[in-house]
Formats: sequence, C-alpha cells, structure tokens
Amino acid sequence: MFQQIISIAIFGIVILAIVSEKVHRSVAAVAGAVALVLFRVLTVDSAVSYIDFNTIGVLIGMMLFVAVVKNSGIFEYIAIRAAKLTKGNPWYIMVIFVLITAALSAFLDNVTTVLLIGPMTIAITRILKLNPVPFLITQILASNIGGTATLIGDPPNIMIGSASGLTFIDFILHNGLVIVLVLIVSILCFRFIYGRGLQVSPESMRAMMRLDENKAIKDPSLMRKSVIMILLVAVGFILHDSIGIESCVVALTSAAVMLLIGKQDTEDIISDVEWPTIIFFIGLFIVVGGMVESGVIGKLADLLISATEGHMVIAMLIILWASALLSSVLDNIPFVATLIPLILTMENSGLDVTPLWWAVSLGACLGGNGTLIGASANVVLSGISGKNGYPITFMQYLKTGFPMMLLSIIVATIYLLVKYA
Repeated sequence: MFQQIISIAIFGIVILAIVSEKVHRSVAAVAGAVALVLFRVLTVDSAVSYIDFNTIGVLIGMMLFVAVVKNSGIFEYIAIRAAKLTKGNPWYIMVIFVLITAALSAFLDNVTTVLLIGPMTIAITRILKLNPVPFLITQILASNIGGTATLIGDPPNIMIGSASGLTFIDFILHNGLVIVLVLIVSILCFRFIYGRGLQVSPESMRAMMRLDENKAIKDPSLMRKSVIMILLVAVGFILHDSIGIESCVVALTSAAVMLLIGKQDTEDIISDVEWPTIIFFIGLFIVVGGMVESGVIGKLADLLISATEGHMVIAMLIILWASALLSSVLDNIPFVATLIPLILTMENSGLDVTPLWWAVSLGACLGGNGTLIGASANVVLSGISGKNGYPITFMQYLKTGFPMMLLSIIVATIYLLVKYA
C-alpha cells in the first residue's frame, strides 16, 4: 500500500510540474524516475525494463533522418512549387498547404513539419500581403490530424504501436480512412471560417509567381538522395512486420544510411535531435512503470472493467472522449503512457482491447488540436508566428481549435461505432 501511495504521489507531482511549466518537463520526468528508485518502488534494473526502447529508437532515428534531409532544401522547394501551382489564389494556397502539412506530418514528426512549413507560409503571405495567422492555425490543425494517420506521425502512435504490436499498415488501414474524412470536413469548415476573407491584389499574385523554387534547393545531390531514401523508408515501415524487424530498426537504419551518404556535419546533425524530448520519454516511461510495479494500474484496469461491465464499446467511447478532452489541456504523451499499461492489463484479463488502442490513438492525437497548448506542434508554430510579428493568442486559437477538435472527435466516434458497435 505504501508503494502505491508513493508511486501515485510521484506521478501526480511530475504531471503538475509539467503542466505548470515551472520545471522543464525533462527534468520533472527524470526527477520522478530517480525518486521511485530512492523510495525503493523500483530497482535500477526494473526501472530500465519499463523503458520502451522501440519508441526511443523510432524517435531518435527519424529525428536524425529529418535533420539530414532538411538540409537539401526539399521542403522549401515543395512549398514554393505548391504555392505557384495555385497561381496565387489565397484559398487554394491555404488548402494545398493544409494538405502538404497533413501529408508530411504523417511521415515526419509534426513538430519538424511545422518548423519547415511555418516560415515559408509567413514568407508567401507577406508577398501576398495577407495575415498569415489563419494559414498557420489551419496548419496547426492539419499537423495533428495528419500525424494521427500513421505509426510514426505522432509520438502517442509510436508508443501505442510498440506496446500493442500494431503495425504501420494497421495504422494506415484503420486510422487512414477516418483521418481522410476528418481532413475533408476540416477543409470545408476552413472555407466557411476563412475562405471569403482571403483577397489579394493582382500585383501581389504576380510577385508570388516570380518566386524561383529552384533557388530553394541548397544541395541538389542531397535532394536526390533524400527523395530515394524517403521512398525506401516508407516501404520499410510498410513491410517491417512482414520481414520481421522492429520499426525502430527501420528508423535507425535510415538515419545511419543518411548520415553516411548525406555528407553533412555529423555533430550538427546530432545536435539537431531533440534530446530533451528523448530524456523526457525515458523518465516518463519509468514514472508510469512505478505505478505498474506497485499495482496501481492493475486496480485502475479492474475499476474500468467493472464500471463498463466489460463492454468494450462503452469503454472505447469513454477512453476516446477522455483522451481528447484531457489531451486538449495536458501533454498527450504522459496521458497515453498511463493508459497503455492499463489497456495491457485489461488485455491480460482475456478481453479483446483492439477498439481501445484506436480510441486512445484518435482521442489523444486529435485532442491535441483543442487548445494552443494541446500539442507540441501548436506551441512551436504559434511561437514562430509571434517571433515574426503575428502573435496567436490562446483565445484566438481556442475559438477555432476547440470546435474543430470536437467535430473531429464526433467523426471519430461515428467511425468507431460503425466499426465496432
């Protein structure tokens, strides 16, 4: 009983520290992990056993891979080329940038995507003499929607895939359809919210058409290698289960190959990895492991089973909406890290928990769109906007983001009910 109280207290303190932002989330997670060992809830060996090295490997591998690829200028080339295809029509630019953001977020982490697309969006809207904020808000929403579609698009999905054994193909086949529906509904809403107010002069259109996308290519040789490797990585993730290798092996192999053939400064590439995020994950896995070790997660699983009387559809809807609403105001990674062992415990009771994995994935990833602090991509892109003189306020985003999040969860609810009810 003492160990259960200690593990709950440490978990609660870590979450409060993360939410308050008084302490860096990496420091909070590591401090919590150390406290569990000091209070003898976990031994060093058991603490290490709770670290999901597959998730860590995928994150490090993809961060290294993208750090090399982005030096080619391929993402800037795509953005300018796409904008020119619209002939300077602002509504079409908004739509095509939403689609690019969603597509890139499915195969890169969404923070990297917005770091690449955001500055280019601001540059193009300045040429067109438009306020970039509506464009950036739609891109925040698109990054979280697109990231939900695949195993590697959003950290919660990486964690879920590693714990459940669900493959890249499983995520595409299951989440892909509902995400396409959510994206279509979102674009229709964007038309209603923003479309009519996007007007530009013919002179501004001509100025944008004079942009030369070829000048964005910093390293033609690296760009060709990047295109080939991106295709090979996609194939690797699709086939990883069939050929019997972990998703982290695909990610780390792609990183190693790009580091070898990319001919970039290795120290610069390694420094581009978000090491605080990696350390945060490691600490968090151990903190949640403390509640597993002490039996807290087992009791929560029993409580959920008894409350829903083992009815998976009811449990699925509870988890979907709880994940979405809590992920709007809390970092979805700690929440998902807590739910994973709970669902695994329910699975060990003989229940088919497949619907619950998809409920967590859709709820946590789409729920991040609810507020400006709901996901890392939201914070990063709003920061970029503010630094360029276009601040996005919490309430300004909330008016669009929260209703759009609720709408996406309604679509997800209908989809899950049709599939599992």
